[in-house]
Amino acid sequence: MRTPIEIGKNKFHSKKEALEFYKKILASYEVGEILNSTDFDNVFCLLEVHPNKKKKIGCGILQFRIGIAKFNTKSFELVRKDGTNEFLSYTKRINKPKNDFSKFAMACRQAIQKDLINLKQNYFKENAKNGKVKCQETGDFLTYEALNIDHRQPNTFSVIVDRFLEIKNLNLSKIEYLQINGGPNELADKILKTEFRNYHKEKAILRLVKKELNLSRAYQAKIGKTKKDLTIK
Repeated sequence: MRTPIEIGKNKFHSKKEALEFYKKILASYEVGEILNSTDFDNVFCLLEVHPNKKKKIGCGILQFRIGIAKFNTKSFELVRKDGTNEFLSYTKRINKPKNDFSKFAMACRQAIQKDLINLKQNYFKENAKNGKVKCQETGDFLTYEALNIDHRQPNTFSVIVDRFLEIKNLNLSKIEYLQINGGPNELADKILKTEFRNYHKEKAILRLVKKELNLSRAYQAKIGKTKKDLTIK
Protein backbone atom coordinates (compact mmCIF):
# COMPACT_ATOMS: atom_id res chain seq x y z
CA MET A 1 0.00 0.00 0.00
CA ARG A 2 1.38 3.39 -1.03
CA THR A 3 1.88 5.97 1.69
CA PRO A 4 1.23 9.60 0.64
CA ILE A 5 3.99 12.08 1.44
CA GLU A 6 3.86 15.87 1.63
CA ILE A 7 6.94 18.04 1.06
CA GLY A 8 6.19 21.73 1.30
CA LYS A 9 3.12 22.32 -0.85
CA ASN A 10 3.82 19.32 -3.05
CA LYS A 11 1.75 16.23 -2.33
CA PHE A 12 2.94 12.87 -3.65
CA HIS A 13 1.09 9.56 -3.72
CA SER A 14 4.20 7.73 -2.53
CA LYS A 15 7.87 8.11 -1.64
CA LYS A 16 8.70 6.70 -5.07
CA GLU A 17 6.81 9.54 -6.75
CA ALA A 18 8.60 12.09 -4.55
CA LEU A 19 12.00 10.56 -5.34
CA GLU A 20 11.25 10.67 -9.06
CA PHE A 21 10.22 14.33 -8.78
CA TYR A 22 13.56 15.37 -7.23
CA LYS A 23 15.53 13.05 -9.49
CA LYS A 24 14.00 14.83 -12.49
CA ILE A 25 15.02 18.23 -11.10
CA LEU A 26 18.57 16.99 -10.51
CA ALA A 27 18.81 15.52 -14.03
CA SER A 28 17.62 18.76 -15.65
CA TYR A 29 20.80 20.63 -14.69
CA GLU A 30 24.46 20.27 -15.58
CA VAL A 31 27.16 20.17 -12.89
CA GLY A 32 27.83 23.70 -11.63
CA GLU A 33 24.47 25.13 -12.71
CA ILE A 34 22.39 27.12 -10.22
CA LEU A 35 18.77 26.13 -9.60
CA ASN A 36 16.05 28.51 -10.75
CA SER A 37 13.66 30.06 -8.23
CA THR A 38 10.97 27.36 -8.52
CA ASP A 39 13.44 24.52 -8.05
CA PHE A 40 15.12 26.48 -5.24
CA ASP A 41 11.81 26.47 -3.36
CA ASN A 42 11.24 22.76 -3.96
CA VAL A 43 14.69 21.82 -2.67
CA PHE A 44 14.48 24.27 0.23
CA CYS A 45 11.40 22.39 1.44
CA LEU A 46 13.65 19.39 2.07
CA LEU A 47 15.52 21.48 4.64
CA GLU A 48 12.36 22.53 6.49
CA VAL A 49 11.90 19.05 7.97
CA HIS A 50 15.62 18.37 8.48
CA PRO A 51 16.46 17.44 12.11
CA ASN A 52 19.39 19.90 11.95
CA LYS A 53 17.50 22.53 9.99
CA LYS A 54 18.88 25.61 11.76
CA LYS A 55 22.46 24.37 11.49
CA LYS A 56 22.02 23.46 7.82
CA ILE A 57 20.52 26.84 6.94
CA GLY A 58 22.95 28.78 9.13
CA CYS A 59 23.12 32.44 8.11
CA GLY A 60 20.74 31.80 5.20
CA ILE A 61 20.74 29.96 1.90
CA LEU A 62 22.03 32.01 -1.03
CA GLN A 63 21.48 29.39 -3.71
CA PHE A 64 21.38 25.73 -4.61
CA ARG A 65 23.63 24.39 -7.36
CA ILE A 66 24.53 21.00 -8.78
CA GLY A 67 27.75 19.45 -7.51
CA ILE A 68 29.56 16.13 -7.52
CA ALA A 69 29.30 14.22 -4.22
CA LYS A 70 30.73 10.85 -3.16
CA PHE A 71 31.12 8.09 -5.74
CA ASN A 72 31.11 10.72 -8.51
CA THR A 73 27.33 11.25 -8.30
CA LYS A 74 25.42 14.47 -8.99
CA SER A 75 23.88 16.05 -5.91
CA PHE A 76 22.17 19.22 -4.74
CA GLU A 77 24.69 21.53 -3.08
CA LEU A 78 23.54 24.34 -0.82
CA VAL A 79 25.54 27.57 -0.71
CA ARG A 80 25.07 29.84 2.30
CA LYS A 81 25.29 33.62 2.31
CA ASP A 82 28.70 33.43 4.03
CA GLY A 83 30.08 31.27 1.20
CA THR A 84 30.09 27.96 3.08
CA ASN A 85 28.53 24.99 1.32
CA GLU A 86 27.58 21.33 1.72
CA PHE A 87 25.63 18.65 -0.09
CA LEU A 88 21.97 17.83 0.54
CA SER A 89 20.75 14.31 -0.24
CA TYR A 90 17.12 14.30 -1.35
CA THR A 91 16.97 10.50 -1.04
CA LYS A 92 17.95 10.60 2.64
CA ARG A 93 15.45 13.34 3.40
CA ILE A 94 12.56 11.53 1.67
CA ASN A 95 13.36 8.03 2.93
CA LYS A 96 14.14 9.12 6.49
CA PRO A 97 11.38 8.32 9.02
CA LYS A 98 9.46 11.33 10.32
CA ASN A 99 11.26 13.11 13.14
CA ASP A 100 9.52 14.68 16.12
CA PHE A 101 9.40 18.13 14.52
CA SER A 102 7.87 16.94 11.23
CA LYS A 103 5.24 14.92 13.12
CA PHE A 104 4.33 17.96 15.19
CA ALA A 105 4.30 20.25 12.13
CA MET A 106 1.97 17.89 10.26
CA ALA A 107 -0.41 17.78 13.24
CA CYS A 108 -0.33 21.58 13.43
CA ARG A 109 -1.15 21.78 9.73
CA GLN A 110 -4.09 19.46 10.35
CA ALA A 111 -5.24 21.75 13.19
CA ILE A 112 -5.67 24.71 10.80
CA GLN A 113 -7.19 22.86 7.82
CA LYS A 114 -10.74 24.01 8.52
CA ASP A 115 -9.56 27.61 8.90
CA LEU A 116 -7.77 27.48 5.54
CA ILE A 117 -10.69 25.81 3.78
CA ASN A 118 -13.14 28.39 5.15
CA LEU A 119 -10.83 31.23 4.09
CA LYS A 120 -10.53 29.85 0.56
CA GLN A 121 -14.28 29.16 0.23
CA ASN A 122 -15.22 32.62 1.49
CA TYR A 123 -12.72 34.29 -0.85
CA PHE A 124 -14.23 32.45 -3.82
CA LYS A 125 -17.76 33.29 -2.68
CA GLU A 126 -16.91 37.01 -2.54
CA ASN A 127 -14.59 37.32 -5.57
CA ALA A 128 -15.29 34.54 -8.10
CA LYS A 129 -16.31 35.38 -11.65
CA ASN A 130 -17.55 32.39 -13.67
CA GLY A 131 -16.13 30.09 -11.00
CA LYS A 132 -12.62 31.59 -11.09
CA VAL A 133 -10.54 34.10 -9.11
CA LYS A 134 -7.17 35.68 -9.75
CA CYS A 135 -3.98 33.97 -8.67
CA GLN A 136 -2.52 36.59 -6.34
CA GLU A 137 0.95 36.06 -7.77
CA THR A 138 0.44 35.76 -11.54
CA GLY A 139 -2.95 37.43 -12.02
CA ASP A 140 -4.28 34.42 -13.93
CA PHE A 141 -7.96 33.55 -13.41
CA LEU A 142 -8.09 29.99 -12.06
CA THR A 143 -10.58 27.49 -10.60
CA TYR A 144 -10.85 26.49 -6.95
CA GLU A 145 -8.96 23.24 -7.57
CA ALA A 146 -6.07 25.01 -9.32
CA LEU A 147 -5.22 27.26 -6.36
CA ASN A 148 -3.49 26.68 -3.03
CA ILE A 149 -3.19 28.86 0.03
CA ASP A 150 0.36 30.15 0.40
CA HIS A 151 2.02 31.33 3.64
CA ARG A 152 3.89 34.54 2.90
CA GLN A 153 7.36 35.17 4.22
CA PRO A 154 8.71 35.92 6.72
CA ASN A 155 6.04 33.88 8.52
CA THR A 156 6.10 30.68 6.48
CA PHE A 157 4.27 27.78 8.09
CA SER A 158 7.54 26.21 9.27
CA VAL A 159 8.61 29.48 10.91
CA ILE A 160 5.24 29.81 12.67
CA VAL A 161 5.57 26.27 14.06
CA ASP A 162 9.16 26.98 15.17
CA ARG A 163 8.19 30.14 17.04
CA PHE A 164 5.17 28.49 18.65
CA LEU A 165 7.43 25.73 19.98
CA GLU A 166 9.80 28.30 21.46
CA ILE A 167 7.02 30.34 23.08
CA LYS A 168 5.33 27.28 24.60
CA ASN A 169 8.68 25.64 25.47
CA LEU A 170 7.31 22.28 24.35
CA ASN A 171 9.10 18.95 24.60
CA LEU A 172 8.44 17.35 21.21
CA SER A 173 9.13 13.85 22.45
CA LYS A 174 6.20 14.14 24.89
CA ILE A 175 3.57 15.40 22.44
CA GLU A 176 0.64 12.98 22.12
CA TYR A 177 -1.25 12.38 18.89
CA LEU A 178 -4.46 10.70 17.84
CA GLN A 179 -5.68 9.40 14.50
CA ILE A 180 -9.32 9.67 13.46
CA ASN A 181 -10.69 7.14 10.97
CA GLY A 182 -7.24 6.42 9.60
CA GLY A 183 -6.65 10.09 8.77
CA PRO A 184 -3.57 12.25 9.47
CA ASN A 185 -2.20 12.49 13.01
CA GLU A 186 -3.83 15.22 15.09
CA LEU A 187 -2.83 16.86 18.37
CA ALA A 188 -4.46 14.94 21.20
CA ASP A 189 -4.36 17.97 23.51
CA LYS A 190 -7.39 20.07 22.50
CA ILE A 191 -6.11 23.11 24.41
CA LEU A 192 -2.75 22.95 22.61
CA LYS A 193 -4.57 22.56 19.30
CA THR A 194 -6.67 25.67 19.98
CA GLU A 195 -3.63 27.65 21.09
CA PHE A 196 -1.82 26.84 17.86
CA ARG A 197 -4.88 27.77 15.77
CA ASN A 198 -5.06 31.14 17.52
CA TYR A 199 -1.31 31.75 17.15
CA HIS A 200 -1.45 30.85 13.46
CA LYS A 201 -4.45 33.15 12.97
CA GLU A 202 -2.45 35.99 14.52
CA LYS A 203 0.79 35.45 12.60
CA ALA A 204 -0.12 34.01 9.18
CA ILE A 205 -0.13 36.24 6.09
CA LEU A 206 -1.82 34.27 3.33
CA ARG A 207 -2.70 34.45 -0.34
CA LEU A 208 -4.13 32.23 -3.06
CA VAL A 209 -1.62 31.15 -5.70
CA LYS A 210 -1.60 28.52 -8.45
CA LYS A 211 -0.52 25.09 -7.26
CA GLU A 212 2.59 25.04 -9.43
CA LEU A 213 4.05 27.97 -7.54
CA ASN A 214 5.96 27.29 -4.38
CA LEU A 215 6.63 30.70 -2.94
CA SER A 216 7.75 30.05 0.61
CA ARG A 217 11.18 31.64 1.09
CA ALA A 218 11.92 31.34 4.81
CA TYR A 219 15.17 32.89 6.02
CA GLN A 220 15.38 35.18 3.01
CA ALA A 221 14.63 38.88 2.61
CA LYS A 222 11.30 39.99 4.05
CA ILE A 223 8.41 41.06 1.83
CA GLY A 224 6.14 43.81 3.08
CA LYS A 225 2.46 43.14 3.57
CA THR A 226 0.27 44.08 0.60
CA LYS A 227 -3.44 44.74 0.03
CA LYS A 228 -3.74 41.33 -1.65
CA ASP A 229 -2.76 39.42 1.50
CA LEU A 230 -5.41 37.41 3.35
CA THR A 231 -5.85 36.77 7.04
CA ILE A 232 -8.03 34.33 8.96
CA LYS A 233 -10.92 36.06 10.71
